[in-house]
Parts: sequence; structure tokens; C-alpha cells
Amino acid sequence: MQAEDILKKYAAGERNFAAVIIPEINLSRANLSEINFSDATLSIANLSGANLSEANLSGAKLNVTRMSGANLSKARLNGAILNVANLVRANLSEAELIQAALIRAELIRADLSRANLQETNLNGADLREAKLRQVNLSGANLSEADMRGTSLAGANLERATLSGTDLSRSDMSRADLTEADLRHANLSRVNLSGANLRGANMRWADLSGANLRWVDLTDAKLSGSNLLGADLSNANLTNASCVHADLTQANLIRVDWVGADLSGATLTGAKLFAVSRYGLKTEGITCDWVDLSQHGDRTQTYKFTPEEAKKFFNQTRPLVRIIVDYPLDREANLALATRYYEIAEQALIPLYPPSIDVGYRRTSLTFRIDSDTQLFSTAYLAIVPFENGEATRKNIFTVMKMLQAHAIRSHSKESLRQIRQLSMGLSEIMKMVKELTALLPTKSNGERIDFFHAPTRMVLTNSSDRSLQVYHHPSFGQRLMGISGSLNSTNGPTRSSTKFALPAVEDLVEFVQGFYYLDN
Repeated sequence: MQAEDILKKYAAGERNFAAVIIPEINLSRANLSEINFSDATLSIANLSGANLSEANLSGAKLNVTRMSGANLSKARLNGAILNVANLVRANLSEAELIQAALIRAELIRADLSRANLQETNLNGADLREAKLRQVNLSGANLSEADMRGTSLAGANLERATLSGTDLSRSDMSRADLTEADLRHANLSRVNLSGANLRGANMRWADLSGANLRWVDLTDAKLSGSNLLGADLSNANLTNASCVHADLTQANLIRVDWVGADLSGATLTGAKLFAVSRYGLKTEGITCDWVDLSQHGDRTQTYKFTPEEAKKFFNQTRPLVRIIVDYPLDREANLALATRYYEIAEQALIPLYPPSIDVGYRRTSLTFRIDSDTQLFSTAYLAIVPFENGEATRKNIFTVMKMLQAHAIRSHSKESLRQIRQLSMGLSEIMKMVKELTALLPTKSNGERIDFFHAPTRMVLTNSSDRSLQVYHHPSFGQRLMGISGSLNSTNGPTRSSTKFALPAVEDLVEFVQGFYYLDN
């Protein structure tokens, strides 16, 4: 069958040319919209510039076929073989190419927007500057493909294989790359902002200068990857593996990386403002200095010795612990949750719900916080619901005054700066507590809740795992013991106790020095 025969039959209204064998046929610039070429053999044919919109080419053999500039919008090419085909500047928008073969095909500047290429083989294909917006490439093989400058915004690349693929300077914003294989891929200067890379394998990938803002990299594998100068601000790296990754001068501002493995990684010059340094694996880390300034402008940099770097990245989470000399019952638990909710609504710093350990005689409330600088402020807030709150807050205020006096006497500008930073944060919280309107009633249905009137202790633990007791009620531990040792209520007689003595100023200074860096 010759080209003239095809065109005559098409002009006469015939559309079904399924399974025809017409290799090397020249149908360039022909109007063949909605034609049925399913299972046809069109290898080495010339279809450049042809209108094949909404055509059925499923299962067709189109090896080495010229289709440059062709209109294949909404065409069906499921299972088609287009190896080494020329599809330069072709329009394949909304086309179906499920499980098609496009090995080493040329798709330079082709438009595949919203096309379905699920499980398609594009191994070694040339997709430079192609439009792949919102395309479905889930399970597709794009290994060794040239995708420089492509637009993949909002694309579905779930479980796709992109090992060794060149994606440099491409736009992959908001793309779904869940469990994708990106080993050895070139992603330098790529835009991956807002993308989903949960569980993705990015070992030895080049991500230098990449935009990874707000990216989800939970459980991702980044071992040996190059993230030099990459922007990972606000990214989620929870439990990610970054073993021997190069994060030199990377922007890690407000990153969440609890549980991440940074063993052997390089973080020299990284921007680390508002970054938790707890729960990390950092054996063999390399870091000469970091930038802790709020905007990453190097206005607050710190240099390390190897030992100092090890300490900096191996800290424990700061804690505020209130031990209440009374067991928590259901009524008190409900009242406690309500009160902390009301406080958190007005708080100027995050006040997360405490973990609660209820024993036979006592209850322990543990508040985990993100920064040493919030220890005193969090303690000041956390004690508000308790009768011992006023005495505890007075102690916290006195501790701050003692630290200020010591800093002035020592003539240390750095100490004064640090204490001033702590004092300013506490002053704001003190004003807020004064302005709390309904001073959190300690009664339920008109009856007193004993839990909030029981003796308490408060212990602070900094990120260097040093503890400081700021309050200990004189009757703590004596609730069940009268003078004769018999059981008593909380209002009963207790053994005589001396007043709690504040820690020595030397202990306070040592505790604050354990903050290491006041960065957040």
C-alpha cells in the first residue's frame, strides 16, 4: 500500500488501517486525525508534521520513524514501539503511551503535558527542554536520559527509574518522586521545591545548587550525594540517610531531620538557623564552621575544632520536667489538658503537650523543646496551673538576675549578650502570664482538684545533658507521712523542712554555658 492509497481511502472516510505493513512510507504533513494504525508497521516512515491527533497507534511499530513536529495530541500509543524515533517538537499532550518503548528516542522540546507514560521505557531518550507538566511517568524507565531544562512541574514520577539521568536545570516543582530511583542522577540547579521524594534513592546524585525548599525527603537515601550550596530550607529529612553526603554551605534553615544519619557527612558553612541538633547520627562528621544567622547572611558564624563539632551535633533535647507529688486521675488529666491548651493559645513560644508518666505516688510531666534558649521561658509557662507556680516563677526570675549580675561582674560581652537574649525572651513570657485572664481555676464542679495543690519539683535539662533544679517544695515526698509516720492528706501535718536553696551562681553559669550556642 502506497501513501496515495492511504490518503485516498482516508479522504473517502475510511479510518481503520489496523495492522497494515507500510515501512518507509512518506506521510509527512498529512492530515490523519483519528486514524486507526493500531498494530501497524510504520518503521522508518516519514510522519513529520502530520496531524495524528486522537489517532490510535497502540501496538504500532514506529522504530526510527520521523515524527518531528507531528500533532499526536490525545493519540493512543499504548504498547507502541518508537525506539530511536524522531519526535522533536512533536505535540503529544494528553496522549497515552502506557508501556510504550521510546529507547533513545528524540523528544527535544516535545510537548507531553498531561500525557500518560506509565511504565514507558525512555532509556537513553533525549528530552531536552521538553514540556512534561503533570505527566504520568509512574514506574517509567528514564535511566541515562537527557532531560536538561525539561519542565516536570506537578509530574507523577512515583517509582520511576532515573538512574544516571541528566535533569540539570529542570523544573520538577511539586513533582511526586516517591520511591524513585535517582542514583547518580545529575540534578544540579534543579527546581524541586515542594516535591515529594519520600523513600527516593538519590545515592551519589549531584544536587549542587538545587532548590529543595519544602521538599519531603522522609526516609530518602542521599548517601554520597553532592548537596553543595543546595537550598533545603524547611525540608523534611526525617530518618533520611545522608552518609558521606556533601552539604557544604547548604541552606538547612528550619530543616526537620530527626533520626537522620549524617555519618561522615560534610557540613562546613551550612546554614543552620532554627535547626534541631537532637536525635542525629553524626559519627565522623566534618564541619569547620556553620552559619547560625536567621537569614543565612553569615552575620552569626561559629568556627569549630573537630571535638567542638562533635559536641555541637551530638546534643540531647532540652527538657523541662515537673514532678508532682500526687497521682494523676482522670478528672485532673482533663483539667490539665484544658489548662495547657489555654496557655498554648496565648503563648509567644511553642508549648507542646507534655509526656506524662503516672506512678502510684507521683506524676512526672516532661516538656520537650527545640532550643536551650526556651528552657527558662517554657518552665515559667509550664508551672502556671500549679499552686507552687508563683514560688517557682520567683525562683526562675531570681536565677536570671543572678546570671545577669555575674555577666556584668565578669565583663564578658559574649556572656552579657547571651544573658540578655535569655532575659528578653523571659520578659515577654512574664508579661503574657500576668495578662492571662481566667487564672486557670483549680476547681471542678466547685470542688478543689488536689493534684494542682500538691508539692512539686522542677528540673531543667539542657542540650549538654546538664540538669538544674529550680524549685523543690519543702513538703515534697512527705505527703503520705505524718509526724508519726501515719497516712495523711495533702493538708495534714508534715515533717519540718528547710526552705529550698537556689543553686550556686557557679552552677548556674555552668548550666548556661552548656547551652553551647544560642542560635534559635
